[in-house]
Amino acid sequence: MKNSMKFFIMVLVLLAIPIVILAQTEEPKEKVITINAQQFSYTPGTVEVNRGDRVTIRLISTDVHHGLYIDGYEVSTDARPGQDGSLTFVANDTGKFVMRCSVTCGPFHPYMIGYLKVKPDYRLFGSIWLAVGIFIGSVLLVSRRQKP
Repeated sequence: MKNSMKFFIMVLVLLAIPIVILAQTEEPKEKVITINAQQFSYTPGTVEVNRGDRVTIRLISTDVHHGLYIDGYEVSTDARPGQDGSLTFVANDTGKFVMRCSVTCGPFHPYMIGYLKVKPDYRLFGSIWLAVGIFIGSVLLVSRRQKP
């Protein structure tokens, strides 16, 4: 009876760990990112955000008419020197997405690309693995103590 009570308490603790960690996960943030476009690159070339963030990208062109299209999110904007462009979206899909120039800006236009990296919430996965590890350890500990 005593071992079953310990096991029950361990299971309750095991279930509480992910709940506590999930309660502490970051809320989605508003991210404003400025990207400078010039023949034939974006600066920064890679942008990182977290899943769930509301992202606003401000595009500034320093030389000619440029565009910015994000594959997978199907959003775009364009900018001319002195006329900035902007786009806003919620980063719901994780992964690495190509950002490409959507306006023909010169002979190397097809090579003008950048990347958007949308990172998942690793704390969720960590809490799940921690809970599984504690559960397996608890089962092994209880079963070891019950042997004569």
